[in-house]
Amino acid sequence: MKRIIKGGFIYPAVGQPFRGDVLIEDGKIKKLAENIEEDCEIIDASGKFVFPGFVDAHSHLGLFEEGVGSIYQDGNEATDPVTAHVRVIDAFNPDDSAIERALSGGVTTVMILPGSANPIGGQGAILKLRSKIVDEMIIKEPAGLKMAFGENPKRVYGGKNQTPSTRLGTAAVIRGYFMKVQDYIKKKENAQKEGKEFTERDIKLEIGERVLKGEIPARIHCHRKDDILTAIRIAEEFGFKFVLEHGTEGYKIADYLKKENVPVVVGPLFGFNTKLELKDKTYEAIKILNEKGVLISIMCDHPVIHLEHANIHAGVALRYGAKEEDLIKMLTINGARILGLEDRIGSIEEGKDADIVIWSHHPFDLRARAEKVYIDGECVYSI
Repeated sequence: MKRIIKGGFIYPAVGQPFRGDVLIEDGKIKKLAENIEEDCEIIDASGKFVFPGFVDAHSHLGLFEEGVGSIYQDGNEATDPVTAHVRVIDAFNPDDSAIERALSGGVTTVMILPGSANPIGGQGAILKLRSKIVDEMIIKEPAGLKMAFGENPKRVYGGKNQTPSTRLGTAAVIRGYFMKVQDYIKKKENAQKEGKEFTERDIKLEIGERVLKGEIPARIHCHRKDDILTAIRIAEEFGFKFVLEHGTEGYKIADYLKKENVPVVVGPLFGFNTKLELKDKTYEAIKILNEKGVLISIMCDHPVIHLEHANIHAGVALRYGAKEEDLIKMLTINGARILGLEDRIGSIEEGKDADIVIWSHHPFDLRARAEKVYIDGECVYSI
């Protein structure tokens, strides 16, 4: 099916904004031009602002659900420090009322991750908010192995009088896990060399093998500078790729993060600092990290900040010196790059998925409303 979004102010996220048209065909962006004439459905975007769908590269949408109370949440399997085998798609609720509100804020793609109770927390998935069936939403699964340093694992397991109750213990648990994974890989290789069937499959170690083989990254929750450095150290010891989640004090070592080529999903930056490791949180981190050349995107950490406010959350950074064009990238193409999906999503370019939002005003204007949201060329939200 063909349709044209016509006459809008197009912000492609790569390249300069312009007034023009977007031709959508078979779920893809077929053509961009100042004027396109085709015999097809016309969506009048005159005076409107046309943006790529926002990409939130760290979310708990559908896991920590709206309106059900804390006892019914499914985001943390906080019964064992190592729960590498759990998968968010088995708990994600596509009927979470927050999903439609996320669409109302222009969010089209999310990386769903377990919470940060455990040093090894479980398997994340990248979803498009295009269906009420989770299997039809999946872009990639598994898409990362959640890990966590700092206060959260200490609080959860210290309260149970078991390891880890310190940062020492958290690092030791993670190292111990990956040592077991290394041994597991060797056993598999030896069985293959001997022409034998491998019959010792371990559900916890299978995903770790994919991390060590570079098939998926670790997604590492860290706030404090020393925890960030420990995460880098362990990743280097075992040779795996990772993305830094939160990175609250990353601005203190921005040059080092750039040197180590560490991508950071920054946030959330609004609100009360609920624990000691957040005491040096600042909106200026966005400007500092970006100017040092660190690849960053901005997360809401939903439900900490509701996803429908992603534009406002990012826009506040304008007050602290960040540039508009950079912030737009942090909501769109940078998240796509961090997720390894920049060839499909995150910008309005010919050949990419037609994930497009028509806004009433520029998204950093407090009056802005997402009037129409398209995913793969189909309208999934409209007011």
